[in-house]
Amino acid sequence: MPAFDLPPKELEHYRPDLEEPADFDAFWLATLQEAAGDDPLLSVRPVVTGLRLTRTWDATFRGFAGDPVRAWFSRPAGTAEPLPTVVEYAGYGRGRGLPHERLTWVNAGYAHLLMDNRGQGDQYGCGGDTPDPHAGASGGPGPVVRGLLDPRDHHHRRLITDAVRAVAAVRALPGVDAERVAAVGNSQGGGLALAVAGLVPDLAAVAVTAPFLCGIRRALDLTDAPPYGEITAYLSVHRGAEQAAYRTLSYLEGVSFARRARAPAHFGVGLRDTVCPPSGAYAAFNRYGELTGADPRREIHAYPYNGHEGGDAVHVRRQLDWVAEVLSERAGGGSLNGAE
Repeated sequence: MPAFDLPPKELEHYRPDLEEPADFDAFWLATLQEAAGDDPLLSVRPVVTGLRLTRTWDATFRGFAGDPVRAWFSRPAGTAEPLPTVVEYAGYGRGRGLPHERLTWVNAGYAHLLMDNRGQGDQYGCGGDTPDPHAGASGGPGPVVRGLLDPRDHHHRRLITDAVRAVAAVRALPGVDAERVAAVGNSQGGGLALAVAGLVPDLAAVAVTAPFLCGIRRALDLTDAPPYGEITAYLSVHRGAEQAAYRTLSYLEGVSFARRARAPAHFGVGLRDTVCPPSGAYAAFNRYGELTGADPRREIHAYPYNGHEGGDAVHVRRQLDWVAEVLSERAGGGSLNGAE
C-alpha cells in the first residue's frame, strides 16, 4: 500500500482542531466515579503454565459497573521484591488468549498484567474470557459500533473504564511497585493506553503504537478498513445518524485524552498504515500533555515503509530500552531490578 496520508514533514507539525464536547471531563469523571469505591480485586489464582521462569496468576478485577474482568498477571519466577509493572492492552477483536502468549515484558524483568477485552476475543488469537453484559444498545455487531448513538451506551466507554480499573487492580497486587506502573498497547490497545494516560494522572509511562480512535473524523474520511470501516458501513445503512455517531465518538477521541496526559510517552507509527492512519498518531503526539502544563518527555518513531505492523520487533526493542530508562529514573536513577 503506498503512502496515503499527509507527507512526513506535515505530520511532524500536524495539530488539528478538535470538536471536543464541553462536558468531556465531567463525563469521564462521572463514569470513573461510578466504577470506583470497592476493592478492585475479586480473585487471584495461580495457574500452571509449564513455564519454569515465569509465574502466572488468573486475576479478576472489578471493571465498568463492577463487572468482573479477567487478566493474566505474571512475574519472573524467583523474585520477591516489588517490581516495576507493565499493564498491557490487547488489540481489536482479541482477548487475553493463553498465559504463555505475551512474555516479552515479564522476560525483561517486569511484573505484567494483560487485560482481557470484554465482549471481544472472537476475531483472532486464542479467545477471551470476559463477557460484556451491557452490549444490548443499538448499533452494529462490531465493538466499535455497539452503542454508537449514545456515548453512555458505547462499548469503548466500558472498555476504557476497564482499562483504568486495571491500573488500580495491579497496584493492589502483591509484589508491584505502585509508583512505577506503565501502560502499553498496539492499535486498540494503544488507544486504551493513551486513554489511561489521560485519565490516570500518576501513571509512570505510556508506550503506544498505531493507536486506534485517534483523529477519528479524519480516519473515517481516509480508510474503509475495519475497524473504522465498521462505522462507515453502519452509517451507510443508518442514514442521518451521523450527528449522533460523531457526538458519541467525540467522547472517545484519543487526541482529547492525549491533551490531558502527564506521563512520559513513547509512540510508534507506520506511515503506510491504512488501518489506523498515521495522522491520528501524530495528532495525539503533537498535542500530548498540552492541557496539563507538565511538558512530559515524549518521542515518536516513524516507519516510512510499514503499515499497521509499524516497526514490529525493532520497535519493541526501542520500547524496552525506553521504558527501562524512564522507570529507572523514576526509581531515583537505579537500573531496572538492580541489573547492570
